[in-house]
Amino acid sequence: MSRQNLNIVLLQSDISWENPSNNIRHFTEMIGKISEPADLILFPEMFSTGFTTNTGTCAESMEGPSLTFLKEVALSTGSLVMGSILIREDQGYYNRLVSVFPDATCQTYDKRHLFRLSEEYKVMNPGDRKIIVGHKGWNILPLVCYDLRFPVWSKNKFRDGEYEYDLLVYPSNWPRSRRHAWKSLLMARAIENQAYVIGVNRIGPDGYGTPHAGDSLVIDPKGNILAEAGEEETILKATISLEELNLFRESFKIGLDWDRFIIEI
Repeated sequence: MSRQNLNIVLLQSDISWENPSNNIRHFTEMIGKISEPADLILFPEMFSTGFTTNTGTCAESMEGPSLTFLKEVALSTGSLVMGSILIREDQGYYNRLVSVFPDATCQTYDKRHLFRLSEEYKVMNPGDRKIIVGHKGWNILPLVCYDLRFPVWSKNKFRDGEYEYDLLVYPSNWPRSRRHAWKSLLMARAIENQAYVIGVNRIGPDGYGTPHAGDSLVIDPKGNILAEAGEEETILKATISLEELNLFRESFKIGLDWDRFIIEI
């Protein structure tokens, strides 16, 4: 398939605490307001519950309502859809990012870095592998929230003239108190990896009383902000160009000088 621009939609919203039916209803309304075709639709982390460690009440199976909803969105819009869900599987729990293709097939990534300022690292299982999602000629690396703080895990690779990925995506529930780190780290990940970077965040207070400022961003490989949301509910749209990315990579071939390394799991 020929390479092309990607039309991207970020759904920045408040999230009803541990209430999947309300959240699915609300995001359905937001999807209905998208007036132009989208290649990629992005939801925040744990879009159907908010970031919770209440596994007993909130965890779903891979046949649950949240993934069923994502599949319905992918089928109805013809878009690649990404969002994370609290999943119960094999007697364990995972903060699982699901990438759903327009034919409703899926790829999954389990969040590697589990947050130590909450109970997440105590009650959930960490992932041990990354995935590359191919869509319309693009290679996309999906990670989740706290993963943003770990540059080695997201580091791009350059082998035999090819980059491992072109776009890095972070669905998140990132609190307002650390919004400077949010913006700074997203820009840094774009610059150091010569890739587009997207952070899609929530707004509003969660069930623990933690406020979230939104600040969803689309950033180009030079670290420039192409699209930015404020603190209100937003359907943020952007178009990114693989041609422009390749021209920049050809003119500034720092991939040739990147260090090679092995990550111990």
